[in-house]
Amino acid sequence: MPVTSKLLTAGGFLSFFIFGFVDNLKGPLLPEMIRDGELSYSQVGTIFFSGYIGFIVATLGCGILADKVSHRGVLLLAAIGLFIGGSGFSSTTTYPLLIASMGVIGLGLGAIELGGNGLMVELHSETRGRYLNLLGTFHGLGSLTVPLFAAALLRFGFSWQWIYASSVILVIPLAILFWPSAGNKKLGLHSATDETPLRVADWPTILRSAFTTQMRLYYLLLSAYVALELGIGAWMIEYLQQARGISVASSSFFLSGFFVLLMLGRLFGAFVVDAIGHHRAIAIALIGSCLCLTVGIFTHPSLAVFLPLSGLFMSIVFPTVTASVSAIHRENMGSILGILFAFSGIGGAVGPWTVGVVSDWAGIEMGIASTLAFGLVAIAALMCLNARHRRLKVA
Repeated sequence: MPVTSKLLTAGGFLSFFIFGFVDNLKGPLLPEMIRDGELSYSQVGTIFFSGYIGFIVATLGCGILADKVSHRGVLLLAAIGLFIGGSGFSSTTTYPLLIASMGVIGLGLGAIELGGNGLMVELHSETRGRYLNLLGTFHGLGSLTVPLFAAALLRFGFSWQWIYASSVILVIPLAILFWPSAGNKKLGLHSATDETPLRVADWPTILRSAFTTQMRLYYLLLSAYVALELGIGAWMIEYLQQARGISVASSSFFLSGFFVLLMLGRLFGAFVVDAIGHHRAIAIALIGSCLCLTVGIFTHPSLAVFLPLSGLFMSIVFPTVTASVSAIHRENMGSILGILFAFSGIGGAVGPWTVGVVSDWAGIEMGIASTLAFGLVAIAALMCLNARHRRLKVA
């Protein structure tokens, strides 16, 4: 692998570590935010919803930008968005400003989602399944680090605002790496798309490709899955503390375990998903995760360990769906992935928000259980995709 490709790959991995860290910081700090700001579950769900509205806007806009300039430029914008949003979120307790700041954080996260995945597909087109799962592994590494980091600082008496502020430091090396400097030009860090601006005439083609029956099913699959994963990740600590009576330290350990298994699953999946087939791997993952959640939520409290175990199965779904879609679309890939990730952002907005609303209405137990509905929708979408593929083969 050339030096330039290695450097860009390392930058993509760093961006996803930051993505996992910042995106999942809200879960460990959620109880403190509720108590400090006297917020209801529905209000917290709305704050999370705002972040994924920003995410959706970023993935749509950055998909076009990636086709027009480069994935490096998208990742630079991501660093700027996270710096501004994180600084704002950590410096206020006012509900409207929390909503607005989380929206800006969402813009940064959406830019990382699009820029990082697109960069890996561009650099490693023949082994995209492997590298997208490795990319997800770094997301898992950041995700598993953050509950332990937050729990340790909370035990030492730091406020949740200070902990959010400290996370802003992470984006500085990302901005430096992707800054469009003369040094980068000497290394040859130009995307193939740098000299090929998007033409308005391409839009009819993009829209026809993006909204086929097959792609609509992929959108439903990915958005339902993301609603499942983020609903669990955002609310697991609150559920374990309130419904299961587990301590702050132990519940943080459970959430870290969830992300450890997400990371290990993606690391393992990087070497098997291309071999066993994308759809088969996704089916195993979705069924396994729903079974784990059912046991963890509805059975004896001693079996709550099945909640983090679900992360092992969930791990490969997102990167494997991305790999499957990118194999179908070679033209205007940035725009197509932008639309795909926008739908994942819809799932990210709806999942945690739904848990919050249902929890206010029927209790935190039913709130966390509502995530299973998203898992069933994802399985149904995958079944429809497989049925369609079989019909096309027969034809």
